Amino acid sequence: MSKFKKTTLATALLLVTAQSSAAGFQVSEHSASGLGRAFAGEAAVADNASVIARNPAAMSLFDKAEISVVGSYIVPNADITGTNDPVASNPSRLDSNDIINDAFVPAMYYVQPINDTVAVGLAMFSGYGMVSEHEDDYAVGAGAGTTDLLTFSINPNVSFKATDELSLGLGVSAVYAKATLERNYGDLQYNPRYGSDTSANSQLFLLEGDAWGYGWNAGALYELNENNRIGLAYRSQVDIEFEGDFTGATSGGKKIQTTLEIPLPATAEISGYHKLTPKIAVTYSALWTQWSKFTELEALSNQCVAGECFKKEEHYDDNMRYAVGTEYYVGNTTLRAGFAFDEQAGETTLSIPDTDRYWYTIGATYELEQDLSFDFALAYIYTKEIEFSEYGYTFEGQGDAIIASAQANYRF
Repeated sequence: MSKFKKTTLATALLLVTAQSSAAGFQVSEHSASGLGRAFAGEAAVADNASVIARNPAAMSLFDKAEISVVGSYIVPNADITGTNDPVASNPSRLDSNDIINDAFVPAMYYVQPINDTVAVGLAMFSGYGMVSEHEDDYAVGAGAGTTDLLTFSINPNVSFKATDELSLGLGVSAVYAKATLERNYGDLQYNPRYGSDTSANSQLFLLEGDAWGYGWNAGALYELNENNRIGLAYRSQVDIEFEGDFTGATSGGKKIQTTLEIPLPATAEISGYHKLTPKIAVTYSALWTQWSKFTELEALSNQCVAGECFKKEEHYDDNMRYAVGTEYYVGNTTLRAGFAFDEQAGETTLSIPDTDRYWYTIGATYELEQDLSFDFALAYIYTKEIEFSEYGYTFEGQGDAIIASAQANYRF
């Protein structure tokens, strides 16, 4: 596999220790302004350049060039508790705490109107990512270990104002992704099929690779009037085919070249923005994600036994995320609040502890001067307790997360 050269993109990617705070391994932290309203109305609000992460058609609302720079820090807390240990009658051997790492997620956006009809823009952000990490000597090492997926999208867009009310947008994406999967033997009484005296923290396999994938996005924005608009947006699936290094039991302990395919699911969203009074607006969104396309993790090579180095079935269904928000305008300050319900997408596992999520958010924008503004937001994400089984053992999972986000916007 050719190594990714050290470029500006590589430097940016190193900052994206992306943590999935949405269903599956989706990353929602595209803007601080959006976080303040729980990302309700994201395809319609267009209060700064970050709107192009969701709907390129909304660039038609800009009459000046604008740049937005965002940083979000995620502090998750996720614990796994063993409730049934038929092997050693000691459920605590199956406990694993703080399995999700803290993360910093950056993003940057630029919108440039060309004339009254056409605008272009560039979005750079992460749409998917996941970092879960168990102790090296965790008892069920074959199902836990480290799962690390980082992505970074470069997304140029163009918008066209078809009529006074209707705008259309189109974009293309180049997505760089980097993945690491590491599993250990664990306590052999939990993994008797490996039949070895290898220590619990010995590596069962390690898979590392990077790749590029490509996709497209489109959107429409309909303005009923200056205070009411509806947005529709679609982002295509991006197929990532990793070519990387694999070392494990199925390769005889040798480092070999292997391939692993991961689909980054398609999304579709409908959003609304309605300014009810000069000081109050409401927003809403319904976001669909095609998680049913994520069916397995499978690493292949003709140098592995039966051509299969590693395989894990995944059980995911399409899911919905519903969000409502409100904004209050007073002087040069905008205050926000929001709530969202994010449906569980896949079966909970040790490596991807998915469950329903409830978002409670607040935020504010302060206009320092006419062309310079700052956004700040805080979110608390609550996840319900869930019981699941894997490798013949029963677990309970519980977690929550806090997100702090800041953003600067400048108009030229």
